Amino acid sequence: MTTTTATRDKSGRFTGSKRTSTTHNLGVIAGAAAGGMALGVLALLGRKAVVQAPTALAGNWDEALATEHEATRKVFDQIEATDERSTTKRNLLLAHLKHALTKHAVEEENVIYPALREVGKKDAADELTKEHGYVKQYLYELENTPTASPDWIAKVRQFRADIEEHMEEEELRLFPMLRAQLSDEKNKALTLSMNKEGFKVA
Repeated sequence: MTTTTATRDKSGRFTGSKRTSTTHNLGVIAGAAAGGMALGVLALLGRKAVVQAPTALAGNWDEALATEHEATRKVFDQIEATDERSTTKRNLLLAHLKHALTKHAVEEENVIYPALREVGKKDAADELTKEHGYVKQYLYELENTPTASPDWIAKVRQFRADIEEHMEEEELRLFPMLRAQLSDEKNKALTLSMNKEGFKVA
């Protein structure tokens, strides 16, 4: 839509100026949408950076993964401190646990386990990957069991026992062995790659 406004100049003649209000409004809307999208992207990147920061700041890749393992233990502590009336809290903590373990699995499966295979530990890497499948099974079962049920907290405790065994195998045997076999340069590259993978899914 085009609108025309008429005014008189000093000599009394009419002068007309045209402006296209529709075009102007569309420009404002498009600018606001682009600005909103840019803010949304920045907010997403900021959230991802916050989620990945504890891992990225922990040091070498094995220290970073150990930090994530400790964070996982703390979530289990929080879950086990709830009772059957705390259904909302249990669901929120389970969602948090699932997200943290999913990110952790991506880091290990896409970077660390392939590095284990490269140094001749294919069977160990395959076993760890298989155990991640059981982690997913536990999460599925917990999501499909009422959180107020005694079966739910019993399954949480079994899950914790199994995952702590998995984490100890990594922390005490496999990760120190892998780090020792790699050069400082390769360990640094592995750390950067792992953080990159974690950031993608943070």
